[in-house]
Amino acid sequence: MSADSPPSTPEHPLLRMLRRRNVLAGLMFIVIAAIGLWESRSYPIGTALRMSTGYVPRLLCWLLMGLGAVVLIQGLLERHAPEPARERSPEDGVVAQLRPVAVVTASLIAFALTLETLGLVLSILVLVAIASLASRDLKMWETLAAAAGLAVLTWAIFILGLGLPIPMWPDW
Repeated sequence: MSADSPPSTPEHPLLRMLRRRNVLAGLMFIVIAAIGLWESRSYPIGTALRMSTGYVPRLLCWLLMGLGAVVLIQGLLERHAPEPARERSPEDGVVAQLRPVAVVTASLIAFALTLETLGLVLSILVLVAIASLASRDLKMWETLAAAAGLAVLTWAIFILGLGLPIPMWPDW
């Protein structure tokens, strides 16, 4: 230890634990879910067969809270120390950090604009193709598998399950 550097004080274990990403993400999910539950407290819930305006928001909040608890517990059980802060590179600029948010937002807008004309399957392909540009680590087969899985799941939930009149394919 040199004379120029200040003596390092031991970090409190609670602060060290809060520096873990999964702990912070789990806490964030739980707080957002709690706010959603608080805001929807006056909405009528109804039943599973006759859902009212508060049923789905509260269900989603409870699911988000459960997910937050799982992520929080996973973070608390991590054995390794949190990663030390790394030096900032030019790739860490504000534009580079906003790029994934902008790309995912653009993919959702493209999906909304193409659903009626291209149909569900091709619109989901457009959605996933554009959203995949947000990450540099995705492989082509991962992107295609995500698009196929999302198309099948969306078809099963919204067309088969709920009977919504969404076109599957373009009507050319």
